[in-house]
Amino acid sequence: MSRALLYLTVFVGGFASLGVELAASRLLAPFFGTSLLIWANLIGVILIYLSVGYWLGGRWADRDPRPQTMFAIIAVAGAAIGILPFIAAPLLSLAIPALAQFNAGLGLASFFGVVVLFAIPVTLLGCVPPFALRLGTRDVEHVGATGGGLYALSTIGSILGVYLTVFFLIPTIGTRLTFFVFALVLLIVALIGLLKTRAKVFALCAFAFLLFVAGIAFLERGSIKQLPNVIFEAESPYNFIQVLEEDGLRLLTVNEGQAYQSVYYPNTVRLGGYWDLFLVTPYLTTSDAPRSLLVIGLAAGTVTKQFAQVYPDIKMDGIEIDPEIVRVGRELFAMNEPNLNVIVDDGRAALRASNARYDVIVVDAYRQPYIPFHLATVEYYQELAQHLNERGVVAINAARTPNDARLVNALAATLKQVFPTVMVMEYPNDTNSVLIASLQKIPLSEFRARLAALQEPDLSEIAALAIPNTRVWNEDGIVFTDDKSSVENLIHAIIFDATLGAETK
Repeated sequence: MSRALLYLTVFVGGFASLGVELAASRLLAPFFGTSLLIWANLIGVILIYLSVGYWLGGRWADRDPRPQTMFAIIAVAGAAIGILPFIAAPLLSLAIPALAQFNAGLGLASFFGVVVLFAIPVTLLGCVPPFALRLGTRDVEHVGATGGGLYALSTIGSILGVYLTVFFLIPTIGTRLTFFVFALVLLIVALIGLLKTRAKVFALCAFAFLLFVAGIAFLERGSIKQLPNVIFEAESPYNFIQVLEEDGLRLLTVNEGQAYQSVYYPNTVRLGGYWDLFLVTPYLTTSDAPRSLLVIGLAAGTVTKQFAQVYPDIKMDGIEIDPEIVRVGRELFAMNEPNLNVIVDDGRAALRASNARYDVIVVDAYRQPYIPFHLATVEYYQELAQHLNERGVVAINAARTPNDARLVNALAATLKQVFPTVMVMEYPNDTNSVLIASLQKIPLSEFRARLAALQEPDLSEIAALAIPNTRVWNEDGIVFTDDKSSVENLIHAIIFDATLGAETK
């Protein structure tokens, strides 16, 4: 076989191997999220499959060093990649009730069941480099140079697979068609190689695989994750996004969808959840209405819409990392307030690039069920403090379970390293707390008095809920820093304990 075809084969094998890994992360994200735990498991098993492939490919090549065998391997890998997202769908569907019911066994079975599906294609792709080395070696004296060149070419292909997948394929054509693109490329190269080596039977099989995968990709056009009342679904470089609507109420959910990032109900201020509490946080330090607001984790603009309705003259900045969510907010959540300035950036990078100071800074930057660790550290809270004016208040959304407030306590302890006053506000029968902090020393009685004096109807009703459900935080707890943050491990422990509790009931 020609050297050019051999090099192309190695390049395409590397291109598909890492591209498939990234596409796998997006296949799993709508059901299990994108935490470090998910990435660690995914990367670990992919490396195991590749290692097995390297070992198997070397032995296979020594026993059957024919080009048509290598191209047949690539053809089977391509076919397996093409059908993988569709045969994974029934397993992934098990994750929806599992996560909703804290069923750890069913959830793990769904996750690892899908991961096992990658064993065949990734292991076969791992067979390609040693097989190509066996076929490309002409003499022992040059085996090192030949091997180095082939593995370098495979790595260059992997680099292209990474960038093309992240920046073009997934945002442009979606996850399932991304798998199809990799399958198509592999099958075409396999078909060319089999025809050149005159392996007609194998070539016919590869062509049949190609038609089969193309047919499945063409026919399967449904939703990635089937939920009732979905009116919009999209994939961005950051999230799998869905919008649900029922009786005029719109909800934004991302990735595994076990929480709502934004709520929209036209002409309604009080939404009956923790969002409402943010409206009374400015009165921690003053009796005057707020003049400026920064929301970090804007999503589709629930908090800014509430503030704009109650405080029409307020100036608002909102930071949101995902431009697709911003577009959804403007088109489906009426996020069109003239006094709202939207900044598309990371919540920490954008803060460092600004000199603005605010009356209120709201941090609501969950990627359920996780908080980006760099937005929950002493150093970050010090940066927030530098962007407060003399009456400034920081308000942070923190999740908990009915019997476990460890995350709330840890965030409060971390805030306490920077702010003399830290209080916890609970919304009745909700699983979220709002932490409020100020650089001033504020007695709880003073804050309650200001809340009790509010006259605006919506504010007075929210204040009536907040007054008996607000307490000063003066306890010890875990402190998160940039150098050492165990926020994800803490959340894993909370989820694990909640799951065990649900299963023993």
